[in-house]
Amino acid sequence: MRPMFALTAVLPALALGACAPLQQIVQVPQVEVQGVRLTSLTLPGGFGRAPVANLTMNLRVTNPNPLPLRVANLAGALIIDGANVGDVNFPNVAIPARGAADQLAQASVPVTLNTAASFLKVARGQLVTYRVDGGFTADFGPLGLQQFGPFTLSQGQWKQNPIIPF
Repeated sequence: MRPMFALTAVLPALALGACAPLQQIVQVPQVEVQGVRLTSLTLPGGFGRAPVANLTMNLRVTNPNPLPLRVANLAGALIIDGANVGDVNFPNVAIPARGAADQLAQASVPVTLNTAASFLKVARGQLVTYRVDGGFTADFGPLGLQQFGPFTLSQGQWKQNPIIPF
């Protein structure tokens, strides 16, 4: 009779373990910035329009999970040489199961007197470090939505050809 009691006690425990939270079931998709480019820069001044830095970022999002997913609400803070220069939001990305997808993202970041120096360094072709800290929501279809972050989405060094002559 004892083996039957042990089996009866173990089965409910196994069943409850199968109800583990979604966070323990899925692996975190990886976001990597393949390239970043400052395409235009308007500086604070009296030109009657808000100063802005326009960026193009090439993203690669990798899905290590056995289900396809859609990454939505991908957003973060852009940090250049340790200074937060503004927020960036990226478009939704559909990713196949155990695959990757590349996405070209356009971002416009307001330029302030405090952030103008960081963007000027990039515009002059000087090397800077950058980091994108943020998070995203992944839609796993039948498994539902899962929030990831906040954490560092990507980081690296940024140097491009100058876009301004001074």
